[in-house]
Amino acid sequence: MIITKKANSLLSLKGFLNQPETKPAREYIDGIIYQKPMPQGEHRILQMRLGTAINNVGLPHKLAYAFPELRCTFSGRSIVPDLAVFYYSRIPKTPEGKIANKFDIYPDWIIEILSPEQSANQVIKKILFCLKNDTELGWLIDLRDQLVMIFHPNQLPEILSESDRLPALKSLDNWQLTVKDIFD
Repeated sequence: MIITKKANSLLSLKGFLNQPETKPAREYIDGIIYQKPMPQGEHRILQMRLGTAINNVGLPHKLAYAFPELRCTFSGRSIVPDLAVFYYSRIPKTPEGKIANKFDIYPDWIIEILSPEQSANQVIKKILFCLKNDTELGWLIDLRDQLVMIFHPNQLPEILSESDRLPALKSLDNWQLTVKDIFD
């Protein structure tokens, strides 16, 4: 993870947001810019399959939508979760009713897939920040150990594996995915 800090002063959130987007994305946390690692094959496949699975359940009845690598700016930070899931009714819209380009709100569900070069503690801090700002659910997926750490507000995290059923947003009552399903 590359960390950039402006010499002798912290860059403002507004200053950060005025900079051009980069690939991989950068995140703004407490005045510090963090470069996300470039997603590799296994990471990208899981991200796409999981987003598709969520959207297959959430979109038909306009319950929820999963966005890969979407910038979410709220509470003085600007983050880019691997998957940001929103209740459909909370998705920002333009006056014409189209999905807005800027999401200045917290995700309802944050999903992070741990890359080998990422600090698990930094990713957990990001999930906890979201939960403190009204995010309902967080997942940290560990590809190496094939485990998923589940976060709910005001609860200890739990670690799920194998045939454990994964939780989803409350509106996605048709959700039937296990840990084993996402790694197969």
